[in-house]
Amino acid sequence: MYGSTFGNILKISTWGESHGAGLGVVVDGCPAGLPLSEEDVQRYLNRRKPGQSRYATPRREEDAAEILSGVFEGKTTGTPISMMIRNKDQRSRDYSEIAGYYRPGHADYNYDQKYGFRDYRGGGRSSGRETIGRVAAGAIASKILEQLGITLSTYTLSIGPVAIDKGQFDETAIWENPFYMPDKAAALKAEEYLKTCMKDHNSSGGMIECIIKNVPGGLGEPAFEKLDANLGKAIFSIGAVKAVEIGDGLQAAEATGLTNNDPYACDTKGSVRKLSNHAGGITGGISDGCNTDIILRAAIKPTPSIAAPQQTVNRDGENIEITIKGRHDPVIVPRAVVVVESMAALVIADALLGSMTSRMDKIIKFFR
Repeated sequence: MYGSTFGNILKISTWGESHGAGLGVVVDGCPAGLPLSEEDVQRYLNRRKPGQSRYATPRREEDAAEILSGVFEGKTTGTPISMMIRNKDQRSRDYSEIAGYYRPGHADYNYDQKYGFRDYRGGGRSSGRETIGRVAAGAIASKILEQLGITLSTYTLSIGPVAIDKGQFDETAIWENPFYMPDKAAALKAEEYLKTCMKDHNSSGGMIECIIKNVPGGLGEPAFEKLDANLGKAIFSIGAVKAVEIGDGLQAAEATGLTNNDPYACDTKGSVRKLSNHAGGITGGISDGCNTDIILRAAIKPTPSIAAPQQTVNRDGENIEITIKGRHDPVIVPRAVVVVESMAALVIADALLGSMTSRMDKIIKFFR
C-alpha cells in the first residue's frame, strides 16, 4: 500500500490501524530548535479522542502521545520525529461478523476489490482512527505557524440542517459545547436534532469551517502545487469529507465577474489591501497576503455505521439485511474539527518552507 505519506518538505507518514497495537506518525523536515513537548501534541489529540460526550463513540481511549525521536531537551533536533499513540480499548469481537459482508457507506467492498483482503476490525486503515497521526503531526505544524503569528480557528458550521448564525458568532462558545459550534443557540438546536437521529438509530453529517489568519503572500505555486489545490487534497484525504470549498466556494458559480472579483486598494501606508474576500485569500493558487484570511470549508458525511436495518450483500453474493453493532459516533463532525485544522496547518507550514527558495534575492540575503 502506497499513499501514506503527505507533503513536500514537511512530510508526514502515518501508520497503524484502528484495532492494532497502536497508531502513529513520522514527521520529517521539521526545522531544528522548535520547542515541542508531548503536552503540546496532547492538547490536539484531546480534541479528537473518543468518549468525550454522548454524541461521540463510547470507546475509551487515553490517546496519549509518546514522542520516540527527534526531540531533545524540549526542542526538535531537525531529525525525523516519530510519535506513537497506543490502542487500549479495542473490542475486535464487535466486528467479527463484518468479515462476511460489506457495510453500506464503508470501504469494505472497495478494499476487497483492490487488495483481495481487508482488516475488518473497525475498518483498518480506512477507519477514522487513522487521523490520530495527522492530528499529532498537525500539532507540530501549528507550533511552526505560531512562531510566525499565523493562527487557525476551526469550528462546526452546521450539523444536519442546523447552522450557526454568523451574526451570533462567539469564538469562546466553541469550547463550551460538545459540538465546537461558535453559537450557543445553534448548539442547543443541534443537540435536539441529534437526539432525534439517535432515537431513530441514525446519524448526521455537517460542515466545518477553518479560518487561517496572517498568512503571508506568495505561498503556493501557479500550476500543480497551487495552495488551494493542496489544501483541497489535504482535506479530501480525510475519509469522511465529501466536498471542500475555498472562499465563496459553490456560490462563485452563481456570481458575475463584478460581484466575484475582489477589488484592490492602497491604505494610507501604501500597503495593498483587498476590499472583499470572495477568493478566500488565494488567487492563482498563491496566497495574496493582503488583509484577507484564508477561508475553507469541509462537508462531512453522516457516520455510515448506524444501528438501523440496511440492505447489503455478503461475500457469497447474497442479498441480506444487517444492523451494525459496535461503538460508533452519531456524528463525526465535532471530532473532525481538529483533523481539518491539522491538515490545513500542515499544508500552510509546508508551503512556507517551500516558498523560501522561490526568489534569488531572498536566497542571497539568507546566505550572505
